[in-house]
Amino acid sequence: MTRPEKHSLTLAGHRTSVSLEPEFWAAFREIAAQRGLAVNALAAEIDAARAPDTGLATAIRLHVLRHYRGR
Repeated sequence: MTRPEKHSLTLAGHRTSVSLEPEFWAAFREIAAQRGLAVNALAAEIDAARAPDTGLATAIRLHVLRHYRGR
């Protein structure tokens, strides 16, 4: 199992850091590319749709999981 990696994202003009395992970062980038979006744009969509009590990293992981389960 690999350790999470911290990356910076810009959401609504503000920088934030998100820690995800490298496999999740790779899948997240792949989904963004498939949709023709920048990673920050996809993260902003996920951020806007997440419940207030759900962290951004968790929301991204769930988005990746739902994407691949839906295939």
